[in-house]
Amino acid sequence: MKVVATTNAPAAIGPYSQGIIVNGMFYSSGQIPLTASGELVEGDITAQTNQVFANLKAVLAEAGSSLENVVKTTVFMKDMNDFVAMNEVYASHFGDHKPARSAVEVARLPKDVKIEIEVIAIVK
Repeated sequence: MKVVATTNAPAAIGPYSQGIIVNGMFYSSGQIPLTASGELVEGDITAQTNQVFANLKAVLAEAGSSLENVVKTTVFMKDMNDFVAMNEVYASHFGDHKPARSAVEVARLPKDVKIEIEVIAIVK
């Protein structure tokens, strides 16, 4: 196993890694809308989802992968009423690539954010 860590995404705020590579696959920890310096991005689901994708791109790059190599995502949302707006941002980042996805509403997320996303990707 190889631990993935980059200063281009927020540091882990607990006893976990930003991601792990094992057997040619990258498994990210959930990314929330914190900047690389740890500042919380306030605002609507669109702003928060865009920051989550900035973080995902950073950890994927550090792992030697990219959004184009993502095979599965899990989206955790505070309010499923935000799904349409989140989905528009999500689609804009993935383009024609459509990885498998689960999306669930949860009672509460770290720092009371609106969204958290984790990915599984191939490392080339």
